[in-house]
Amino acid sequence: MGEKTEKLLSILKLQPVVPVLIVDDVKSGVLLARALVAGGLKAIEITMRTPAALDTVRAVAQEVEGAEVGAGTILDAKQWDAAIAAGSKFVVSPGATQELLDAASASPVPLLPGAATASEVMALRDEGYKVLKFFPAEQAGGAAYLKALSSPLAGTLFCPTGGISLKNANDYLSLPNVICVGGSWVAPKELVAAGDWGGITKLASEAAALKA
Repeated sequence: MGEKTEKLLSILKLQPVVPVLIVDDVKSGVLLARALVAGGLKAIEITMRTPAALDTVRAVAQEVEGAEVGAGTILDAKQWDAAIAAGSKFVVSPGATQELLDAASASPVPLLPGAATASEVMALRDEGYKVLKFFPAEQAGGAAYLKALSSPLAGTLFCPTGGISLKNANDYLSLPNVICVGGSWVAPKELVAAGDWGGITKLASEAAALKA
């Protein structure tokens, strides 16, 4: 687990914000990934919420230089296997089940499992996980809640995701137990639909400049 933790940390430390993307077609997904990488956001999470998601992971892994692409919203072992086969460098889940943890334990690819309570964090710590996704961040209590976990659950790092924007990102990034945040604001639907890749690169540059 130690080696996989280091591998995950090396990806999450690339930038203060990991884009969390919902993609509708492969072509725009690749162009979007290139725009984000150009702005300094190399680690990219593509969520498995659309029919095009898995093929987009594969295309970004093969075609976008500098991108560290991961698959998000992975819920079970079947999805895990598909994400790994597509070339995911890391995998993200909103929570954790024993089935998913068993699939992850048999793979060299690191998992970023989700947790929203102290008990969930403790259970994942027992499984050897030191880096977790705090989800849904704002709805589960926000930065104040996560700060309260920092002392009793020292040694655990988080990537908060859910309801985070440019306005409140620093509330999380200033916490000692936060390594980065996940956010969708760097890829607004209207800019993607318009093909405004320059606008997305600008948003990515602003996010990359935040203090991690």
